[in-house]
This record gives sequence, structure tokens and C-alpha cells, in this order.
Amino acid sequence: MKIHLEGKIHGKVQGVFFRDATRDFAHSRGINGIVRNEPDGSVYLEAEGDKTQLNALRGWLWKGPSAADVEEVDLREGQLRNYEGFKVQS
Repeated sequence: MKIHLEGKIHGKVQGVFFRDATRDFAHSRGINGIVRNEPDGSVYLEAEGDKTQLNALRGWLWKGPSAADVEEVDLREGQLRNYEGFKVQS
């Protein structure tokens, strides 16, 4: 069963290739969605996949790429949007 997660990742998550690394992780796990930088310095994410895929993503988001320093991952379930692929938005 497909689930939709959306929310923000806070900390040192901009300027450290967080979006690109998130896209690469999502592609490798068959997760669809979007990721973008927010004006407040956070990263916004929407991701769709099964529970196992999204649990793996949630765990990865707490680490991020090596230059990141993640302080908070605030995700909640939302309504499916049926994304195709995973895209970095500007």
C-alpha cells in the first residue's frame, strides 16, 4: 500500500547537496516525490512509497549526506499525489 509523507528537515541541510543526495537515495529505493529548499533554511520533502521504503528514507534523512547536520525530521502522512519519479525543485 502506497503512503505519502510530507514535511521538513531542519539543521544544516542547505548548501550540502542534501536535495541531490535525497533524490539519489529515493531513486535507489523506488520512492517518488519532490524535494526543495525553503526560505527558512530547511528542506521540504514529499515522498511516496510503501511503508518499508519510507521507513528507510526516514532513517536516511536523519543522517543525510556527510556535510549535513540534521537537527529535526518533521514528517506527517498526507494525501497521495501519485508522483512519477523523484525530482529536485528549485
